[in-house]
Order: sequence, then C-alpha cells, then structure tokens
Amino acid sequence: MCAADLARAAEQALELVRSQPGVLEAEVFVARNQALLARLNYTSHIPSNGVEEPKSTASCGLGIRAAFAGAAGRQVGFGSEPSDLGVAGARRALDRARASAVADPDFVSLPRPSRAARALVDYHDPALMALDDAALVEAGWKIVGGALRTFTTSGKLAALAGDDAGLRRLGLILGGDVTVLQERVAITSTHMPRVQTDESTLLTAFVTAMVEAESAKGSGASAGTRLDGFTDEAGVEAAANAIAAIGGERVPSGEYTVVFGRQPVADLLNNIVVPACTARAFYSARTPFLGRLGRRVASPRLTIVDDGALPGLVGSKGITCEGLPTGRTELIKDGVLVGCLSNWYETQRLLKDPALREKLGAAGAPAERALVPRNGFRFGAGGGREFDAEPGIAASNVIVEGADPVSLEELLRTVGDGLYIGRIWYTYPINGLRAGDFTCTVVADSYIIRAGRLAAPIRANAIRINENIGTILENIVGVTKDVRSTIVWAADEVVYAPEIAVQGVRVDEIAASTEELD
Repeated sequence: MCAADLARAAEQALELVRSQPGVLEAEVFVARNQALLARLNYTSHIPSNGVEEPKSTASCGLGIRAAFAGAAGRQVGFGSEPSDLGVAGARRALDRARASAVADPDFVSLPRPSRAARALVDYHDPALMALDDAALVEAGWKIVGGALRTFTTSGKLAALAGDDAGLRRLGLILGGDVTVLQERVAITSTHMPRVQTDESTLLTAFVTAMVEAESAKGSGASAGTRLDGFTDEAGVEAAANAIAAIGGERVPSGEYTVVFGRQPVADLLNNIVVPACTARAFYSARTPFLGRLGRRVASPRLTIVDDGALPGLVGSKGITCEGLPTGRTELIKDGVLVGCLSNWYETQRLLKDPALREKLGAAGAPAERALVPRNGFRFGAGGGREFDAEPGIAASNVIVEGADPVSLEELLRTVGDGLYIGRIWYTYPINGLRAGDFTCTVVADSYIIRAGRLAAPIRANAIRINENIGTILENIVGVTKDVRSTIVWAADEVVYAPEIAVQGVRVDEIAASTEELD
C-alpha cells in the first residue's frame, strides 16, 4: 500500500466526516507501519543459528479526532479502525469518536496551519522501504560476521584459549537484533484540508557480546537511514568491548569524576531530561525545571537542541502526526532553558493556563516562542507512528553540543582519575520526575581512569549511580567533539551524543555475588 492509497483514504474519510451532523471540526490520520527484525543468537559452545528467521509486525488503519456539538456544549472524542480504510471503516472510527466524546475545558481547537514551511520531502530510502527477507538476513549475518572475526583474531582470547577448541569453551556469545522500520502516513483536517503524506525509514542494530568464562560483556549499536551505509560496525564494537572487559575490577562507593559515554548520555536524556522538557511536564508541574524558562539550569558548556527536519538524520520526519512541519527547537542553550517540546493541544492548554508564568517562568511572546508545536507524534515505543493513538509529545533528533569540545583523549587527560561509564540500564526517576533524582546500573563498556588513561575495566553490574539530574547538568567539565547517533531500547527519539565529563557523581557499590566471593 503506497502513500497515495493512504492519501485517498484520508480524503475520503474527511469527506464522510464533514457530512455528518454535529461535527464541528475533525482530523483524519492514516498510517501503515512495518517493522522487520532479524534476531541475532550465536553461542560458541551450544548449537545455535547465528541469525534467527526474519520476523515482521505490521499495522494499518485510520484514526479520527473530532469536536462535536452537544446539548451540554462542545465535546471532543477520538476513534480508530484497523485495516479497513474505506468508507465503512471511517464511519466506524467516527462512531467511536462520537461515543468517546467528553467535555474538555482545555481544548481550544484541532491544529491550525503553521507559518513555517515543510523542509523534508521524498527523503526516505526506497531500498529500505522495499527490503525483503533475504536482504534482512544478510544484514544480520554482516553483524555476526564482524563480531566473530573480532573474536577469532583477538590475541588476548588466543592466549586464554590456546586452540580453537579452547576458544569455543570460553563461551563466546552474541545476541541482539537488526531492525528496519518503514512508516507511511497521511493526514487531513478541517483546518488543513489538503492531504499531506510522509514516508520514512530507518535501520538499527543492537548487539551484546560476552566472553562467558571471563564474566565479560560488551555492547555495540548503530543507526542509519540508508541500506547502502550499513556495516558490521555494531558487531565489531560489541565483541571488542567484551574482550576489553576481561579482568573487570570492582569500584568502591564514593564520589567520582565520571565520563559518560554516548549510550549513558542518550539514556539520561531519554528517561530524565527530555521528559522534563515537555509542555505537558510544565503544565502538570512535574519537571525539575519548573518556572525556570530563561534561567540557567545546566553548565554554560551545554546546549541541547531537538531538530526533526535535518536531512540525513535518523529521527527526521517531514511532518508531525498533527500535519505540522518539523523543525528546530532549542531546549537548553549555553546552559539556559530556552524552549520546550510540545504538540498543538499542550501548547494551547499551557498558554491559556492562569498559572503560566509560575509554571513556565514566562508569559506572552517569550512563552509562545518557547512552545511552538513541532513535536506532536503518535509514536509507539519504537514501533512507528500509530493510527490508533492521539498525538503525544516526542523528541526526534536530540543533538547535544558542548562549548570548546575536545577529543576523548584530551578529555581523559583533563579528568586525570575517575570512571568512564559506557553503558547503563534501568535508568528511571525516583521520588518523582520533579525531584530530579534518578538511579541506574552500570552494565558494560566501563573503565577506571587513572592518570588520564583507561586503565582497567569495571566489572559489569558492580556499581549503581544514584544522583540528581541537576548535579549532572550543573557539574559538566568537558564534552567531546565526536558526536554519534545513539538509540536506547524502545526509544522513539535519536540522540546525537558526545561523551560528557561530570565531576562529583555519586557511585554506590553493589554487593558481590556468591560466585565472585568464591
């Protein structure tokens, strides 16, 4: 089903909706998503397939948002219908919208046209959109092949193993996936009746490698928008990191200067910083940046921008799921909070809130500039733009920049003694997002820094970080210039992340397991 088919369905549905009694305004959103996945599963000492059979999930349908006239006043509802994009399907979706309609005193209107122009058209990769099972499996084997080549040519593993049989007994493990996401959408509405379509594709690889006999683990990842740019990088990186993790040491509790690698930077942004920079978080007063628009919230070294319209970036889209153009939103500039991510509804709701100045920190024109609705998406936890959901707020390409960026080697020399944290997981706020407190566990790709060099690997799952995001943002002492696209599990945004050094980070040792003590 091509974009033109979705456009015809959207146009036909809006025509039907307009003819129905009591409909004041309406919006029709049609989407078709497909996710293709090749699961990676290699074990040297247990029979395995290496690359499992390709799998796919697909969804197709339409959703209708509408405002209805009623005896008690205006009511707003949403309904959807899977698979059937014809008149009958649109009628059922509208019936569900009418049945679910409720009074919403915060509703102003459905989205109206933006003064900004759309920047991206015809930007997806046709080869990824037409990818077949054979090409997907080939991509999976490319990752596995890179990892196995790295394992088998490692002098460190050869010294431990002695021969090929010994190498297998070390328990070389590779797991992960290669995923292709294909998205097609069409949208039309009472206020923007010209049907708009959008097509986007992306290709990701997530890999975890282990040398089981040495309790060593490493990870690798890649993200791109074109099939011809896909390499074995993620597999090579995961295997190399697992080899480097052999002989991991434990770290005592204390405060350290920490260099956060790209994955931890992306994880902290995805779970703490980006959710705190949404209009919804300010409206509900659950952000640690409450009332601080125009004030410093981070080190002057730090700038964070969201830009969904840059060509070639993984998270770029032509339009939002409200039919508005994507674009650049500055969130933190030189340490100062200057903007928020928002959709149409949340922008209108916050701007008319009597407590706007107290919640946001500004009113009038400064508030309007900070709340441009460029991020109204219907994402589904990494699974595409969903027809059966109303627009939420999501980032697209989060770009992290540092003043006076340096190489990693120079940053390590500046740190002197500390920790390099390369991979974290289970990152979540504690005591509520507004408090800014969070916790996470260090799971791989991490090292002790001594005399400005990576001196020894840190044992996986041996330390936890318990900190406040304000401490992290305020105490940045350096940023690298090598920025890389980074995706964390089930995230919809892509973070273009450098490595960032932070002083005074609280690290707590996790009790040793029985196996370690033995």
